[in-house]
Amino acid sequence: MTNASSITVLYFAQVAELIGTRQENWPLSAELSVADWVESLVARYPQLAPLQRRLKIAVNQEYAHKQTLIRVGDEVAVFEPVTGG
Repeated sequence: MTNASSITVLYFAQVAELIGTRQENWPLSAELSVADWVESLVARYPQLAPLQRRLKIAVNQEYAHKQTLIRVGDEVAVFEPVTGG
């Protein structure tokens, strides 16, 4: 559950395993682009650096591009691309 100054972040698969959690609240005082937020994510969890270029982000259950804005109250999901076979 988010409060008036945070976002809910969901982590999936290897991302969740690397950081040791599947969900957390992040403080957010102003809107931020996905590209800038991912930089903050990797600064907070350096173990994600090798995956940084492959990470996919969804904002409010919609695939987000680097310029997509994240706003207070949003739900942000972090995952790697899925391949089938």
